[in-house]
Amino acid sequence: MSKVTTMPVLILKEGTTRQRGREAQRQNIAAAKVIAEVVRATLGPRGMDKMLVDTIGDITITNDGAKILDEIDVQHPTGKVLVNVAKTQDKEVGDGTTSVVVLAGTLLKKAEELMAKNIHPATIASGYKKALEKAIEVLDKVAVPVSIEDEASLRDVASTSMRSKTIKFFRDYLSDLAVNAVKSIVEERDGKLIADIDNIQVIKKPGKSISETQLIKGLIIDKEVVHPGMPKRVKDARIALLACPLEIEKTEISAEIRIRDPEQMKAFMEEETNMLRDMVKKVKDTGANVVFCQKGIDDTAQFFLAKEGMLAVRRVKKSDMEKLEKATGARIVTNLEDIRTEDIGYAELVEERKIGEDRMVFVEGCKNPRSVAILIRGGLERVVDEAERGLHDALCVVADVVKEPKIVYGGGAIEAELAKEIRRYAAQVGGREQLAIEAFAEALEVIPQTLAENGGHDPVDILVALRATHDKPDGIPYGVNVFTGKIEDMVALRVFEPYLVKKHCIASAVEAAITILRIDDVVVAAKPPPSKKEEKGYGEEY
Repeated sequence: MSKVTTMPVLILKEGTTRQRGREAQRQNIAAAKVIAEVVRATLGPRGMDKMLVDTIGDITITNDGAKILDEIDVQHPTGKVLVNVAKTQDKEVGDGTTSVVVLAGTLLKKAEELMAKNIHPATIASGYKKALEKAIEVLDKVAVPVSIEDEASLRDVASTSMRSKTIKFFRDYLSDLAVNAVKSIVEERDGKLIADIDNIQVIKKPGKSISETQLIKGLIIDKEVVHPGMPKRVKDARIALLACPLEIEKTEISAEIRIRDPEQMKAFMEEETNMLRDMVKKVKDTGANVVFCQKGIDDTAQFFLAKEGMLAVRRVKKSDMEKLEKATGARIVTNLEDIRTEDIGYAELVEERKIGEDRMVFVEGCKNPRSVAILIRGGLERVVDEAERGLHDALCVVADVVKEPKIVYGGGAIEAELAKEIRRYAAQVGGREQLAIEAFAEALEVIPQTLAENGGHDPVDILVALRATHDKPDGIPYGVNVFTGKIEDMVALRVFEPYLVKKHCIASAVEAAITILRIDDVVVAAKPPPSKKEEKGYGEEY
């Protein structure tokens, strides 16, 4: 009888690593918990900041969850999932980036405990989905409707979003700016009110104090007036926006002009001057006294503009041109032959000012501007950067309330209420899914727990008191006061969050947790072989 030899079958490329089953799940959950722990200490008004130093030594000091995770350059694939969740939260609703990561990490931690009891990940995922549906239902029921005319509530929402930031001492002043800025750009689309914060230009300039941050009912153009002979200040400005150059363009076809007589040369030069003079005249005839040009302006054209007493700025960014169009009511002209008086916009004042070391052109006093600007000041560049992040959150949450005019109670009050209702719902479901739904309720309570921990209080005592308060009929608005360590009425403390932020936060955290939970096989490709330079030890300069 002949001996049969079995040859190994190679499925994966040499060097590829693979983790399967419980080991893969354990590693993924461990990575997610580490990511959640990184940002957990930054949650709430008493949260701490992180100092991040990049490869070239630049320092970032922040407690913004999305910024922290972006800067630390996470390499683990599961960690990257949570980083993307934080980025999506920031992009969609602008706030709640830390909460979504902490909640996702806690959901996975609870799932790990259930899997240790031999409950299948699919059962846990099913329970989490049912709990999410119940959470959204309860959230809809307890959310408080508000009007966008209720500026006090809008300011409270903006102020709450900045309580954990470095700029919290200026939050009342900045909340006013945020509300006024967002209300200026509200527009109606398909019967719904929308506030697109891309129409709010944010300019940062270190110097002075955060309290000198200002809202401009118009735009700031980070350029200077092109000619020293032009006026630096124009009142009752009539503004022309040109997307075409004020210069003689070269022909597309290569051509040669033979000039044999000096008079011909003189005529040639004069004709070019006349053409530029005509261009300026066309703009002047519309009644414009200020020109913003997206392209170049010839030196000769600059002279004629200055002679006419017109202020001109060239090489303006396309995005700034579009904002100017919305702010001033002008129309961007792409062909100078088509320019008309009705294309001209208006602003009360256009002025060049020196801010720090730079000169900038301010366009102020626009009628019903659909685009506005905020100039952020601060003593340090890093303070200005953090102020920008805080103001971004404030603008986003106000825009969220405009989009979905509902708010919920902050301070962990809404999470405690959801946890209470979900526990009641779990008993109705029964079976193994009941355990997953109860775990979901416990995971929600990580938000008030973390707020208490970061405030220096005992999280167990706080949680017991919070549950007892929410068992009462009028306990819904009660949450954690991190400064006193007591359970207090969030309505009295004016701590509110947008309904949209909370809904998106819980839904995104559950989706991320289920995605990671369902992975039972991780295949990591082999690294590419080193190049010849690397083998020889040569650096970049080779």
